[in-house]
Amino acid sequence: MTDISITIVAYNDEEDVRNAVCSIMEYTAVTISKKLYIVDNSSEKNGLKALEKEYPDVVYLNPGKNLGFGGGHNYVLPRLDSKFHAIVNPDIILTEDSFSVLLEFMEKKGIGMVVPKLTDARGRLQMAYRRELTLMDMGIRMFLPSHFKKRQSYHTMQDMDYQKPFLVPFAQGSFLVVQTELFRQLGGFDGRYFMYMEDADLCRQVNQRSSLWYCPYTAVIHKWERGSHKDRKLLKMHLTSMLRYFQKWGWKLW
Repeated sequence: MTDISITIVAYNDEEDVRNAVCSIMEYTAVTISKKLYIVDNSSEKNGLKALEKEYPDVVYLNPGKNLGFGGGHNYVLPRLDSKFHAIVNPDIILTEDSFSVLLEFMEKKGIGMVVPKLTDARGRLQMAYRRELTLMDMGIRMFLPSHFKKRQSYHTMQDMDYQKPFLVPFAQGSFLVVQTELFRQLGGFDGRYFMYMEDADLCRQVNQRSSLWYCPYTAVIHKWERGSHKDRKLLKMHLTSMLRYFQKWGWKLW
């Protein structure tokens, strides 16, 4: 059994995936045993398989079709033999030994899932931590982002002290570390979501059985390009996932 398994789902973003993998290998302590899975959903040919030869801890998997975000991460479930499991986006870069910090934090607190400090390349904190989702908050976020600033500030937990740990209802799913057994018990991500909202759903499930905490003691860089705000096809997919989420968890207005 390894200390941690890590999954990165690729989709036509070879350079980002390479950078993420290289940063993980460079900064993770050699005392942490790990297995990093690349699940390649790409429609274009790439050279990601070569990472297996560059790094003994990397396993390249190609399911032969685009499984979506959650489906891609779930693809490794039968293979996992680890104490902890990390869900990592291709646009993540490590600049320090974040996994050592996060695993120690989880061990001490006995928690189910953790999210680190997520920043941009300049070190500015991202608004990736949110209170329970409501129809009003999602509507403002997607269609009226320049309005209702006080409500947006509340929803994105800007009133919290980010120098201290705190419970998080929903953390954006770019970098999450979860107890592997808990992830397995939940069946991974809910397969009803192809893309979008599956992270909110997973966080809610984790908080029902255990707890999700913000850890302020380490930071990772996240590029965070919000595609659904620019692409009509992705917007439709986002709205469909929202519908499924609220059908499942209830239509909370505000």
